[in-house]
Amino acid sequence: MAERLTVARPYAEAVFALAAEENKLPQWQSVLALLRAVSEAPKIRALLGDPKTDAAAKMKMLADVCGDALDAGGRRLVEVLLRSGRMGLMAEIETLFLQRKNAAENTVEATIETALPFDATQEAEIRAALAKHTGKKVDAQIAVNPALIGGTRITIGDTVIDASVQGRLAAMARELKN
Repeated sequence: MAERLTVARPYAEAVFALAAEENKLPQWQSVLALLRAVSEAPKIRALLGDPKTDAAAKMKMLADVCGDALDAGGRRLVEVLLRSGRMGLMAEIETLFLQRKNAAENTVEATIETALPFDATQEAEIRAALAKHTGKKVDAQIAVNPALIGGTRITIGDTVIDASVQGRLAAMARELKN
């Protein structure tokens, strides 16, 4: 994995520099997400990995699938990645781009799992608390996970704050085993 990130880094840095220069970070984020999703589809992945298919045919196929969502800059990126045989690095390129984008925007991504849906007030309160805790703007994805039984589990990068009933039960089970 580290090797793939190392190889993907120059592409992500170049895309970030271009996006920042053109003030189009959100647009490039969308293009990279689209290219990652398309390149991970099993049939397309097989075609992209087929050495018998030339780069022009691969480019045409990607352009047809993406349609107008792939702008001129996205097409140039695809051409560069196809020529260098690096189209399989889209997930890593997207990840590295998002890390740079979040750092530039002083934003942190969080996943909030909750046993029961939040109302608007609860959601605003937890976002505000996370922003205060991290000192950054919080871009949170909220998911309902009934398996938690009650409470919430928050993931920010490598940090997990588990205030769920499921987490407490698991901790008690570990204690009883020791």
